[in-house]
Amino acid sequence: EGFLPPVLFGFYWESILLMFAGGVLVGFGTRYASGCTSGHAITGLSTMQPQSLLAVLGIFTGGLIAAHFITPSLMTYLMSTIQ
Repeated sequence: EGFLPPVLFGFYWESILLMFAGGVLVGFGTRYASGCTSGHAITGLSTMQPQSLLAVLGIFTGGLIAAHFITPSLMTYLMSTIQ
């Protein structure tokens, strides 16, 4: 208790909806990018495919934006709704 955020690892409707929405977004991104992140990063980049380079750059840029801007504000909001 205290090391894991309860909003992600507790059994709350908000956390279930958050995980479901994340799964839907990952599935959409995989379909839209014509492959998964590891497929583009490992196979696509090793065979020097330009579309894989663009996909990997987009994946990492999106991840950095989400980690620095979206996730902190989302966690603050979710923690305030649970308590």
